[in-house]
Amino acid sequence: MDGAGTAGISTRLKTFIITTMLLALTALAGWGIYAIPGPVVDHMLESDLRHRAVQMGRQVESQLYDLQVSFERHILSQHDLAFLALLPETSDIYRFKLFDASGQVFWSTRESDVGSVNTKPYFADVVAMGNLFYKHAEKPIAEVDSLDTHQLEGFDTNTRHVAEIYAPVVQNGRFLGAIEFNSDITDVRNLFISRVRLSLIVVSTVVLLALSTVSLVVYRTNQRQLGVLELRAQKERALMDDQLRLAREVRLLGELNEWLQSSRSLDELFDMVSRFMTHILPESEGSVYVYSNSRDVLDGCASWNGGAHKAHIHPEGCWGLRRGRTYEFGASEIDFVCEHAEPHDGRPYFCFPILAHGEAVGLLHLRALEGREACFHKSRKLAQPCAEQISMAIANDRMRDQLHDQSVRDPLTGLFNRRHMTETLRKSISRSQQTGAALSLIAVDVDHFKKFNDTHGHDAGDMVLRAVGGALEQSCDRDEVACRVGGEEFMLILPDNTPEDAMTRAEQLRQAIEAVAVRYGEKALPRITISVGVAHYPKHGTMPQDLMRAADDALYVAKDQGRNQVQVAGESQIQPKRSEADSDPKNSDAA
Repeated sequence: MDGAGTAGISTRLKTFIITTMLLALTALAGWGIYAIPGPVVDHMLESDLRHRAVQMGRQVESQLYDLQVSFERHILSQHDLAFLALLPETSDIYRFKLFDASGQVFWSTRESDVGSVNTKPYFADVVAMGNLFYKHAEKPIAEVDSLDTHQLEGFDTNTRHVAEIYAPVVQNGRFLGAIEFNSDITDVRNLFISRVRLSLIVVSTVVLLALSTVSLVVYRTNQRQLGVLELRAQKERALMDDQLRLAREVRLLGELNEWLQSSRSLDELFDMVSRFMTHILPESEGSVYVYSNSRDVLDGCASWNGGAHKAHIHPEGCWGLRRGRTYEFGASEIDFVCEHAEPHDGRPYFCFPILAHGEAVGLLHLRALEGREACFHKSRKLAQPCAEQISMAIANDRMRDQLHDQSVRDPLTGLFNRRHMTETLRKSISRSQQTGAALSLIAVDVDHFKKFNDTHGHDAGDMVLRAVGGALEQSCDRDEVACRVGGEEFMLILPDNTPEDAMTRAEQLRQAIEAVAVRYGEKALPRITISVGVAHYPKHGTMPQDLMRAADDALYVAKDQGRNQVQVAGESQIQPKRSEADSDPKNSDAA
């Protein structure tokens, strides 16, 4: 055989081989076009869905109010239920279940699933071990919750591809339960398979170059679509976060109002404010000031989040109080710093005048935390209702204190009244019984008080009573209490005073009142003197009425012996003689 024949044979052989290879490649490409895309796409979807399931599981765990209580006791708050109900609407999940550690469903988007138990081996062998379990299966189209009757009529097949994912819930190394996500991946799977097949057709037609080009196009297309999906998911997550944040703010404001209205004192109220404001406005530090009784300064009462308050500030030193409205530093081209905000480092701040019934009662000062200036300005809408709630709570507390003060104070002298004295004496006796501390009671009566009224008028008599009350109040120290029990009669409760100290105090009080000069109009009133009776616990009684009677008896002994003197119960030879006029309250001025 010559070389031409050999070359021909070789050419035909090469042609045959090439043809065979082309046929084989064509057949392989045809087989690959229909056989390869399914497993490839399923693997891609599984990887992506596993990652998304982990993220979704973390989101669910972070949003539940109490993770352990929810999975162990099957208790979900209203906030939890609202969040879980929103999940199917903001994602491609059509069914969502919560399992406890035993595999029982305690919450599901399909109510009929609640109470069922997952007894499949993978739950105990995989999920309970803290691992994520993924299952891809074809299910009847009627089992896909997200499809309605109209959609069912448009499908050519009676099954849908469903991804079933179980994400374990583990806290502190302890398995609490699992979360099941069911997603209909039919459409995205078909879309991906179609594109892979198209890529294979192009690759088989234009060989390696086309394959590379198509692969790049498919890759970029997929990336763009994933980017669009992620962008949409981010927007949806942002919307959901805003809704949850708004719900949380409303809930916290409601709780703040409830707690503030139940406070028993301003100190307790300001402690509540500090704790709540840390959660309501975490991006700012703050402080609260309240007008003093004299209204010439504001007293610093509370601060939070690293803020500090001064002991006192002047109202003229705050632009918010001077202008009568909220002042925002950092919002205008030209700003002036409040005196109470010095030293100032340039951070923006708010000054909210706290108003109650149209009158300023204090100041709420908020300043941005370092690094949080950008989001600080957004907090104004939330800070305003906080200031309003604080103002109403302060007004209520002060009104309650004023009403209580009016119920226990004598309106003429400002001393405590008989009702408060009796209650205080009862508490002092109980304390002395428990600790053994000394306790004395001093009874005081203004001598010849009726003469002041008859000679100089009742206004002069009132001035005398106020002068005596002032002297009594000045003589009080620590827990000592001065009271006006009626008419010109007063009493002084002296806890932690020995009998000797009580006698000394009584004599000092008598001398102090004797030295008081009272002017009425253009003239000075006559000298004021008092008769004083002293009783000691438990020597002269162990009950309030016994001590009061003993002190009162000693007082009448002092009157019988010439007035303007101090007598101790049971130590005088002269017994008190009370006339009918003395025992009649209407004639108490006769003393």
